[in-house]
Amino acid sequence: MITYFLILIFFVILLFPLLVRKVEHNIELFLLVTGVIAVSLSHAFGPERLWSLSLIESAFLEPVKITLATLVFGLAFRALRDRIKVRIVSLERSLGPRLFAFLLILGLGLLSSIITAIIAALLLCEIVTALSLNKKYETRLAILACFSIGMGAALTPIGEPLSTIALAKLRGGSLSTDFLFLIRMLGVYILPGLLITAAFGAFLRGTEVSSTESLSEDAEESVLDILRRTGLVYLFIMALILLGTGFKPLIDSHISKMPAALLYWVNISSAVLDNATLAAAELGPQMTVGQITGILMGIIISGGMLIPGNIPNIIAASKLGISSRTWAVFGAPFGFMLMIVCFLIIYL
Repeated sequence: MITYFLILIFFVILLFPLLVRKVEHNIELFLLVTGVIAVSLSHAFGPERLWSLSLIESAFLEPVKITLATLVFGLAFRALRDRIKVRIVSLERSLGPRLFAFLLILGLGLLSSIITAIIAALLLCEIVTALSLNKKYETRLAILACFSIGMGAALTPIGEPLSTIALAKLRGGSLSTDFLFLIRMLGVYILPGLLITAAFGAFLRGTEVSSTESLSEDAEESVLDILRRTGLVYLFIMALILLGTGFKPLIDSHISKMPAALLYWVNISSAVLDNATLAAAELGPQMTVGQITGILMGIIISGGMLIPGNIPNIIAASKLGISSRTWAVFGAPFGFMLMIVCFLIIYL
């Protein structure tokens, strides 16, 4: 019975944000409610009693690190944004567009694991706005940079909600889930992905145009915007901790028995679904290294293919005015190619 309940909740979580606008705009509260329901049902009908003081403690404490990082770097970035923009324009002119694109994509990917994916995406929007290159080139540059940010941010638990949730869900097993766990496990696969993405960006060529023919950021963030976003990040992680615990019976009985290579391709669904939600629903401490790698790499790479797949995509598309169709036309083929290349690196 509990398996059917959890499958129903899983589809509700996947479909409601796509079909109901109010749910999409209040996704954090929606996930918190479904997380409480999932844990309660699994506690009542599952093989284990999941509600405990340790779960409540984890739900309140796990979000703290990434929330503080989002707040601190958000305020620092707001104070330094004008100086950063001037330096970036000067650097682009001195390096030339190809080397600049390579270093920008690679650099944002690596930095995102420290300054968070959110701040890296905001920095990307500032940089793209400061450039005076044609809109098609800037759009592709922004999409490739979001792929890079999504991959790089997964290397530390403060990078993005996905990595925070992954570490929280894997605790209690035989693996040592310290701060550098994801770097040790995924770094050898993510670094080639970053280099491939950066090299692809370097081959693109933009032409000088007037500022009206370029992408431009919609508006500067206020302190209130930063505080609001910080609170939502905290609530989002708390909800995913509960959601992941609630899905434990489903993970134990079905997902943990799937082969690693299949888990990799199944998670191409991250292109249209939030990657942290998928990680919360699929990961468990009893999984093998191969299964964990398959789930996370599939989620991380495919998350860049469409706008809903990753936080940096949503931020960049919203602030720079990139449409879903424009993103899909370039992002989906590139992401599928990157999925194939990384599959060969991981499994062959």
